[in-house]
Amino acid sequence: MQLTSHRARLATLCVTSLLAFCGLAQAQTYPNKPITIVVPFAAGGATDILARVVGQHLGDELKQSVIVDNKPGAGGNVGGAFLVKSAPDGYTLYMGAVGTQTINPFLYKKMSFDPIKDMAAISRVANVPNLLVAHPDKPYKTVPELIAYAQAHPGKVNFGSSGSGTSVHLSGELFKSLARVDMTHVPYKGSGPAMSDLLGGQIDIMFDNMPSALPHVKAGKLVPLAVTTPKRAPELPDTPSIGEFVKGYEATSWFGLFAPAQTPPAVIQTVHTALGKVMARAEVKAKLAELGAEPVYETPRQFDTFITAEAIKWRRVVQESGASVD
Repeated sequence: MQLTSHRARLATLCVTSLLAFCGLAQAQTYPNKPITIVVPFAAGGATDILARVVGQHLGDELKQSVIVDNKPGAGGNVGGAFLVKSAPDGYTLYMGAVGTQTINPFLYKKMSFDPIKDMAAISRVANVPNLLVAHPDKPYKTVPELIAYAQAHPGKVNFGSSGSGTSVHLSGELFKSLARVDMTHVPYKGSGPAMSDLLGGQIDIMFDNMPSALPHVKAGKLVPLAVTTPKRAPELPDTPSIGEFVKGYEATSWFGLFAPAQTPPAVIQTVHTALGKVMARAEVKAKLAELGAEPVYETPRQFDTFITAEAIKWRRVVQESGASVD
């Protein structure tokens, strides 16, 4: 019995050592082929824009091509499911967002994966205000005017989103709850398609991420009513925050880079180190500022802690709003 036990322990030690050696060997040669960043939304939205900005410079640092692969659907769950089924080798990464990581688990009753347990956090890359924008032909140009109109016309105001469960959606649900208005949610497979319909007048308003909404505001194609953060955004100092009119309102979007769980720590560290150099680049900081995004770089452990706190917050928002998908 003792001999068998000894052999079992020896076999376990050999396997553990082999796995550690393989992980080290992989990290020493990583990366030696192109890397893919999965974006769980259609092209044109904030997640896509940030993935392309970060991906381009990450490729420079890692000396490999970085390809952005859009896999929209189910509020980001289609792309998330693809990521967790991918090989944990560092060649498939994922640009997640507040909605995909900390809202969907409470909004969707059936998910094929757990975004916290099945993904390895690398770092947050940006905090982004959402911007409440309206088509210029609409009769409301301010938040009080929107509230008055929505109260006088229950269910008639349509607000588009990048998908059920996204921060763009929940920003609207939170507004409905706190402002006590009835509006109709229209989900899309990404911010890009929703924005196209908003510009075309098919929907009325949108609580869109700043990077994808701001260019249209600057071009005069959309009217900015308010930002969703507690303070006004430096890029739009004359645009108030929703909280100035609706007590207790606050919603901030964030985006971060992930890998499949079980990706070797040394590979995660290689990506994390390269990402730090990317976020320190002056041109990246300037581009994010232009888009209304605040750059962020933190350790994987700090990112994990942040995600846990965000999950607690958004679970409460989902429960109080009564929002549900299935």
